[in-house]
Amino acid sequence: MLSGAVPRIYERWWRPALGRMFKGMLGPGMADEHRIARLLLALSPGDGVLDVACGTGNFSRDFARSVGAAGLVVGIDVSETMLTRAVEDTRKGGLANTAYVRGDAQELPFLDASFDAVCCFAALYLIEEPYAAIAEIARVLAPGGRVALLSSVARGPVPAGVTDALVRPLTGVRMFGRDDLTRALSSHGLADVRLRVTGFAQFVSARRR
Repeated sequence: MLSGAVPRIYERWWRPALGRMFKGMLGPGMADEHRIARLLLALSPGDGVLDVACGTGNFSRDFARSVGAAGLVVGIDVSETMLTRAVEDTRKGGLANTAYVRGDAQELPFLDASFDAVCCFAALYLIEEPYAAIAEIARVLAPGGRVALLSSVARGPVPAGVTDALVRPLTGVRMFGRDDLTRALSSHGLADVRLRVTGFAQFVSARRR
C-alpha cells in the first residue's frame, strides 16, 4: 500500500471489489459494513476508538461522527500514502476528533486499556503476524470495551491449512479457519465472542471483561 495511486482508487474501487469477492454477491455492501462495525463496537458519544489498518480513513471518519466531539478516533496504518489521503479527507470533512498515526499493528504504540473500542476490518489477512496484532488489539482494549474484526475464512471440505497454502502464495491473502480468530480472542481473556460468516468473509466481535 505504498503506491501513491492506490489511495486514489482504494475507497471507490479497490476495497469494495475486494470485499465483494470475499463476501459474495449477496453479502453486505460497504454501507452495510459501516453499519455492522458500529453495531459490533456499540459506539457511544465520548468513546475512544482505534481503527487498526485504517487505510484512507473511511471507517475512522464514520466512527468519528458516531462518538461526537467528546470522543476521539485514532486511525493507525503502516502506509504513509494511505495516511496522507486519510488526513486530507478528514480535514475536508471538518472532523477535529480524528487523529492518524503511522505504525505497525503488530506493535501498537499505545498504553494498555487505552480505547473503548477497536476495529480492524479487511486487514488481518494481509498482516505478517496476525495473531501478534490480535494480542495487541486485546491489550489496548479497556474493560467493557468491544472489538470488531472483518477477515477471511476458509470454507468447504478442504482443511483451512490446505486452502491457505494454495491461496496465500498466489494472492498474499491469509485464509483463516472458522475458529482461528474466535479462539485467539478468547485466549486473551475476551468474552461474548461472536462470529458471522458470509461467503469467504467473517465478522468477529468480542468484549473485554
